[in-house]
Amino acid sequence: MPQLPPRWFIRGAWRAHRTLLRVSADRVGLSTPTPGGKFGMLRLTTIGRRTGTPRGVVLGYIQDGDNYVTLAMNGWAKEDPAWWLNLRADPHGTVDLRTGSHPVTATEATGADRERLWAALHDCTGYGDLDAFAARRGRETAVVVLARS
Repeated sequence: MPQLPPRWFIRGAWRAHRTLLRVSADRVGLSTPTPGGKFGMLRLTTIGRRTGTPRGVVLGYIQDGDNYVTLAMNGWAKEDPAWWLNLRADPHGTVDLRTGSHPVTATEATGADRERLWAALHDCTGYGDLDAFAARRGRETAVVVLARS
């Protein structure tokens, strides 16, 4: 089974990425995916389900038509990421891309649509061995579709 970096390293890398975005005023750190290549990076802002305050997170994504597709994986930990819990409570958020910002509505892909998107994520470098890493979670990893609102 492929080895994951330690949890502290994964969390530190994401913190460093958020810091890079902040200090560069978003000029560095957001990217567009390349078809059959590397995933892109976007910032998703949700409303905290308990606090009611905006919460931002940087996510890897692929594009599916006009939609953005990502995984609710939390660094492959067993728990769902807070941003996904926030979107399940209120599916509306905002996506920041290199080309600008716009509102989105989140849904979880199911059935044949989930299988199609999971296969598309396999074609993308940067995620590693999706099946092996997802198996560590002990439950299905949500494939999240962010549709322009």
